[in-house]
Amino acid sequence: MMVKVGVVGYGTIGQRLADGVALQKDMELVGVADVAPTLAVLALKEKGMPYDFYLAMSENKEKLEKYNIPISGSLEDLIQKVDIILDATNAGVGAKNKVLYEKYGKKAIFQGGEKTSVADVFFHGYANYEKGLGKQFLKLTSCNTTGLIRSVDCLDREIGIDNVAITIIRRVADPGDYHRGLTNALKVDPVPNHQAVDLMLVMPHVKATGVLVHTPVTHGHIISVVAKPKRETTKEEVLNLFKAHPRIRVVRIEDGFLGNASLFKYARDLGNPRGDMYEIAVWEETVTIFEGSIIYAINIPQEAVVIPENIDGIRAAMEMQTERLEAVNLTNKYLKIGGNKDA
Repeated sequence: MMVKVGVVGYGTIGQRLADGVALQKDMELVGVADVAPTLAVLALKEKGMPYDFYLAMSENKEKLEKYNIPISGSLEDLIQKVDIILDATNAGVGAKNKVLYEKYGKKAIFQGGEKTSVADVFFHGYANYEKGLGKQFLKLTSCNTTGLIRSVDCLDREIGIDNVAITIIRRVADPGDYHRGLTNALKVDPVPNHQAVDLMLVMPHVKATGVLVHTPVTHGHIISVVAKPKRETTKEEVLNLFKAHPRIRVVRIEDGFLGNASLFKYARDLGNPRGDMYEIAVWEETVTIFEGSIIYAINIPQEAVVIPENIDGIRAAMEMQTERLEAVNLTNKYLKIGGNKDA
């Protein structure tokens, strides 16, 4: 079954969603929609318009024509042509767009910035795939929560996790963002952070709490995790579980992976488009067992980490695969994640 997909919002996440869907051999990217000739849209034009463009705000038509950007139709035209929409608009806009998706009886997947109430299921491909089957509206977890849940779910399925305490060192803005200002300061949020609360919504059997610190950097978040297992384990077992997970990359400080910037540079050296990395990274030297708890630190490549789970969401909502591992493994195959580099 070739599922027809549209991407609404062609920004940091939307560009990557479009590229990710285009790689899926059982999906067709019908087009992308945005409201204005942003830099991303101008780049799309300069690349030869590999994706059809739909204008979400008709009053901006002249602005697009000024740059000779071909318009394939309106947002409603795109919605009518697809089976499912990936809504990657700014927080709050997706909830407004939902009215149109409902009008045409289409399915949609919303990003982490939307309120959880916008969707039928708060979704994660590995942790609760089955709950998304056949649903009309799914909402993805945020970038931090997506990577955090990957690691906790990985351990929970084999060892069992009772509770987690997390500390998030959060990048304050994406590369190229100016609206957050130029600062030389850290900012602390109240406990619990939303990632801990969201983890419990997706994995209600695990108790979670945590601290979040905003930092004036742009490439990646770092999360420190203290997880209480339900049985005794070893560092070797934990590392082997992480190494076996396609969306987790185990790296070593000893090899030069000193922090978030090292991982971003490595992704560029690999030739990954935009310097993206779909996998979270676990530093081997941070994995330890202390007083019965598992401690580890992970890097979250915030611009790309949620792309695989979005595609998992398409598979669940459209019931393309009903079995969790079959679905995520197909996503991994087409995105060339893990052992699928030659797919």
